[in-house]
Order: sequence, then C-alpha cells, then structure tokens
Amino acid sequence: MVKAVVLGAAGGIGQPLALLLKANPLVTELGLFDIVNTPGVAADLSHIATPAKVEGYLPADDGLAKALKGADVVVIPAGVPRKPGMTRDDLFKINAGIIKDLATGIAKAAPNAFVLVISNPVNSTVPIVAEVFKKFGTFDPKRLFGVTTLDVVRASTFVSEILGDLSLSKGVVVPVVGGHSGVTIVPLLSQSTHALPSSLDKSAYDALVNRIQFGGDEVVKAKNGAGSATLSMAYAGAEFAAKVIRAVRGEKGLVTPTYVNLSADAEGASDLTKELGEELAYFSANVELGVEGVVKISPLGKISEDEATLVKAAIPELAKNIQTGVTFVAEAYKTEEPRL
Repeated sequence: MVKAVVLGAAGGIGQPLALLLKANPLVTELGLFDIVNTPGVAADLSHIATPAKVEGYLPADDGLAKALKGADVVVIPAGVPRKPGMTRDDLFKINAGIIKDLATGIAKAAPNAFVLVISNPVNSTVPIVAEVFKKFGTFDPKRLFGVTTLDVVRASTFVSEILGDLSLSKGVVVPVVGGHSGVTIVPLLSQSTHALPSSLDKSAYDALVNRIQFGGDEVVKAKNGAGSATLSMAYAGAEFAAKVIRAVRGEKGLVTPTYVNLSADAEGASDLTKELGEELAYFSANVELGVEGVVKISPLGKISEDEATLVKAAIPELAKNIQTGVTFVAEAYKTEEPRL
C-alpha cells in the first residue's frame, strides 16, 4: 500500500503529475491539495481505472493535514511558475513562504514521509524544507530530495537528437550533477552511456551544455508568458517519484541524480567534498535509493577538464542559493515559533 500526495495538485505541473501518479499501479492512494480546484481534479482522476483511490482537499477544514494523513511519498510542485523576465530571486521571494507553510504541514501530519521538492528554485527550497523540519525535530536527510530529473531527461533527449535518433532517448543516460538552475546544472557528458559524435566541435559541445543548463528558458520563451516547463517537469517528477516508490518497496540497485543534503551519507559526502575542494551542505549527485531513502551518495568520478570547469563555476552559486534558503527560515522564526 502506497499513498502519494501532491501539494499544488491543481497547477500546471500538479495536474499532469497527479495523472501520471494515478496511472502508476504501485500507488494505491492519491491525496491532492491546493488552494483551488482540487476536489474537481480528484473527481476527474477518480474515474480512471487504476488502483489508486483519489481524494482532493482545499485549505478549509484542515485540508492540508487530511491530504497528508498516512502519506508515504509527498511531491511538492506548488508555487508560482517562472515568467519571462523573472529572475530566480524573484521566484524565490514568491515561493519561499508557500514552501515553508507546506513543510510545516508535513512536519505536523506526515513527519516520516519521503519528501520530493519540485518547486523552484530547488537549490533554495530544499534547504527551506530541511530547516523547517529541523525546527520541528523531524529532519531526516535520507528522506528529503530535490527533484533534478528534468535536467537528466533533457540531457537524454538533447544527446539523442545530436545522435540523430530520438528512439535512443530512453536508453541515453547522462549524469547531471550540481544543482537545478542555470550554471549549477552540470551535465557529465563524458559519462554518457552513448558517446557524443567525434565530429562534435567545441562550439557545438558548449551549445549542448548551455541548452541543458537553460532548457527552462527555452520553454518560458516559447510559451510567451503563458507559463514555464510544466508537462516535461510533471513527467520528470513522476519518473523520480516512481523510483522512490520502487526503492521503498524493496527494489535494489536504483541509482539516479537528485539534490540531497550531504549528511544523508557521511562517507559518500566525504569523497564528494574532496573532489569538489569545498564543503557544501547540498549537492545533486548520483544517489542510490533504498527502503530508508538515500543509501549512498556517489562521487563525481572521472570527469573532463570542461566538466571540472563547470563544477568549479557551480559551487559559489550553489553556496549562495543554499544560504538563501537557510536564512529565510531563520529570519521567519525570529517572529514566530514552530509548534507541533
């Protein structure tokens, strides 16, 4: 029996994500929460012939706690999508308070759930969730994940395009490390399961890296003010959630990049920190999943000079993003006290 919960289930990511989770035969219960429209989304999904029983809740009458009751996996796509001209700082100012409130709800109603954060900017929102959990005494670094799967999906797709065969895309695996925005996204193309063409020159390589790093901008521009990456993000979020569900049900050997608190695996973190040459609290790396969540954080391994340069450029931005999330919660609790 697996109960999955989507917080922000009526939004552009939330609805298709909820649909994909409803279609997952391992999900037996699906709880949906948002500030509007959730009962209608739940009613619509409930007609689909799959095992999951669906219920939708609004904020009134303690809806968040009801949605979260008994949750095994909580996925958070809630918040405002990025629009043209909006910086990630702008996005943080809008979404930080939303994430803090939802994290408080999880700490109270589902402290043992696996929490998967999609809401941007992930580099900062994951630390917000962690800091809230720490205040409530419920923080387990093995159970908190930033969903970076979209970067991996994009890398697989774009590499298969360069290879001239999109049918390869499901088999192309490119580790993507660092974080989940701009220069913090570091695709390790040298470790791709499918080598890039030897004819690919430096400018084409740089263009590929840039497209993986700033693929979200491509979508925002194409939608012309009507939203950001929602369908691809929902797909990526459902893919990652499915792997977490499979792992917690006992499947072994599942490894995927995800943005985690490095204290989840002290030994792995030590090896990774030596490679980075600097200590960070959070980093996206290949992570082995298991019944307790994070089992092992993998080191970068052998990388190219170009990739080493990208990692070096990512570190100061990541450190800044992490501190932004930590500081936000610290400032918030100067005027309020967390209460269970």
